[in-house]
Amino acid sequence: MKVKKAVALRYRQQVDAAPRVLAKGVEQVAQAIIDSAHQNHVPIWEDEKLVHSLLKLEIDDVIPEELYEPVAHILAYLFANERES
Repeated sequence: MKVKKAVALRYRQQVDAAPRVLAKGVEQVAQAIIDSAHQNHVPIWEDEKLVHSLLKLEIDDVIPEELYEPVAHILAYLFANERES
């Protein structure tokens, strides 16, 4: 059985130097993060390898440089879709 995992990131362009870990968890905590995202119309991106790396960080940690590229691709996609809506 696959273990449910989730990490929520926050990135404020004018405030944050890089995205930060806002919340993280497995199983029930992961489901709560996903449910909260749905309720607040926050987009969800699935990437098992990336979430595995992000789970190693602590809450409020800035993501490390080696994760800039994959997270930047996600943010670019989300920002483009946000402008279209």
